[in-house]
Amino acid sequence: MATMNIPANDRRHTPERRQSPGLATSRHSVAWLDYLAMALMIIGGLNWASVGLFGADVVANLFGVGTPSARVIYVLVGLAALYGIYLASRMAGAPSMKRLAG
Repeated sequence: MATMNIPANDRRHTPERRQSPGLATSRHSVAWLDYLAMALMIIGGLNWASVGLFGADVVANLFGVGTPSARVIYVLVGLAALYGIYLASRMAGAPSMKRLAG
């Protein structure tokens, strides 16, 4: 009777476990920046919605019109929006997104 030598670990049926060395650590270290940028973009969007709907600038009402602290808030929201553009382009180029689109 002939026996077949079946490999103990058939790689065709096991998922790939290897990752690039920097991928796992860089994703978790930047996640806080992603959340901070998202929160600032939401705050900025809600502020613009209140300006458009009610004519009330919440940031200017809280910190004063043209004060340095209000300007810092506006700059931070703008930088968060620029980072959001970068984040969206990074997500569009991700291999998992290409796999879903194709």
